Amino acid sequence: MLPKLIQIGGFYLPTYGVLVAIAFLTALWLAGKLGRAWAINRDAILNLGVYCALAGIVGAKLFMIVVDPYYRNEPKQIFTFSTLQSAGIWYGGLITALLFAYFYMRREKLPFLKTSDAFAPGLAIGHGIGRLGCFAAGCCYGNPTSLPWAVTYTNPDANGAPLNTPVHPTQIYEFVLETIICLFLYRRAVRPHKDGQILALYLVLSGIARFGVEFLRHHDDANPLGGPLTMEQWISLAVIAVGVYLVTLKPVAARQQVAERRK
Repeated sequence: MLPKLIQIGGFYLPTYGVLVAIAFLTALWLAGKLGRAWAINRDAILNLGVYCALAGIVGAKLFMIVVDPYYRNEPKQIFTFSTLQSAGIWYGGLITALLFAYFYMRREKLPFLKTSDAFAPGLAIGHGIGRLGCFAAGCCYGNPTSLPWAVTYTNPDANGAPLNTPVHPTQIYEFVLETIICLFLYRRAVRPHKDGQILALYLVLSGIARFGVEFLRHHDDANPLGGPLTMEQWISLAVIAVGVYLVTLKPVAARQQVAERRK
């Protein structure tokens, strides 16, 4: 819709980059707010947020390069400016950031589940705002549709979206869903809860949202795994399974440990 927010001569400010920066700052502010309320070191929260953002950017791009056959056919494109500008694959960034966060929190002796809970609502709203960037840039668009709320891209600078063709605004779908998830998670976070519960709810709810949106999203390449589900949907199911594990099995394990101490 508006790939370039400001353009002066050959220089332009990409709308996507601005919205991603806003997404990061919003997520970090929300995590810091919850972290202070739970007596988690503020500097550690800020450092973790910055490091995870960098790890997520790298992971999203690496995941994109690995799974996209375009880069296998055109390996030189890996080092182009367009690849540097691309968003990458969200799940690749999320998985990389979570792995980095785990080892960083172990080193800094931060409570893993409680700290992760502090970041969960911010991850949701950050993801949502980032999708607004995708909407502006013209990437991650949906399949053609005749629904009254379909969007039509006409700007030739759109990043891959077909011009003059009404498509599902899947980016807006995700923005709305992730915003609702953020509000729900924050309300749960400020109430009494078990450590890890907010993270678990985020993984389950965000995984379900992504799984559903994928049915309406356009995919340039054939599904490398075959079958009716996309790779993102399989990853969504794995993310949901981890969330369910944290919700159901973690309390059971804790009760078993208490029972063993009483013997």
